[in-house]
Amino acid sequence: MHPQQQSLIYLHIAVLLFGGTALFAKLINLNALDITVYRAAIAGIAILFLLLWQNKAIKLNSTKDYLIALFLGATVGIHWVTYFAGMQMAGIAIGMIAFFTYPVITVFIEPFFNGNKPKVNDLLSACVVITGIYLLIPTADIGNDVTLGVLTGVISAFFFAFRNIIHKRYFSQYGGPQTMFYQTMVASIVLCAFIEVPVINVSTRDIGLLLIAGVIFTATPHSLFAASLQYLSASTAGLISCLQPLYGTFLAFLLLHEQPSLLTLLGGAMVISAAFYETWSVTRKHTL
Repeated sequence: MHPQQQSLIYLHIAVLLFGGTALFAKLINLNALDITVYRAAIAGIAILFLLLWQNKAIKLNSTKDYLIALFLGATVGIHWVTYFAGMQMAGIAIGMIAFFTYPVITVFIEPFFNGNKPKVNDLLSACVVITGIYLLIPTADIGNDVTLGVLTGVISAFFFAFRNIIHKRYFSQYGGPQTMFYQTMVASIVLCAFIEVPVINVSTRDIGLLLIAGVIFTATPHSLFAASLQYLSASTAGLISCLQPLYGTFLAFLLLHEQPSLLTLLGGAMVISAAFYETWSVTRKHTL
């Protein structure tokens, strides 16, 4: 199996798990920042045990790499806080949709880092994605929670796209678990000074949900996602990840009884089409 094809498998598994992450914004009775701090700490500890068990390297190669890890951790921390805040304000479906402007953001800002112009196919896929997202967003009045949630989701999208590009350009020499260990721990440490509910006051139920969110829905998919960026561009990863809101909507329907509308299904179909096209195009290049 070619490395690019293996990376695609990693990416699709990660996206499926990412889709379930959104549910914890509603299931855990904490604010977005507290969820981020505890979730990131749990994920970092889980990844550390994985690295020790597999006898893999933990140290980075240079002081410069530690500074990059610090920057990436702070960036992913902001992304997570705004991601959960957007869904808490606007609801899971709308919050995830707003966040999924990030593939389009990635397509337009990545060329500034590598000196290339955006590819026509990526731009067309981005147009399909943004049209699908537009169909999913209901009418919102200016100034209400839905609008604020959408704006917060777009901010989260920018930080996630920026993090992916910087990771790809300056940090992709490290394996997925190693990179996410530093990013999760940095995010948790940087934000821990702002928590509102100390861990001693967190309910047993929420602790259990945080453990699930941290280990299964954070450590695992983020490690796989980071690993996939070794052989896939951030644009390709972003466009394929557009399956995430569909997984999230489906899981929200099953567990939270959120009913998707006809426009949701139509917009989702457009997003899936773009994602599968990217998967097919990458696979085709390396099988010819």
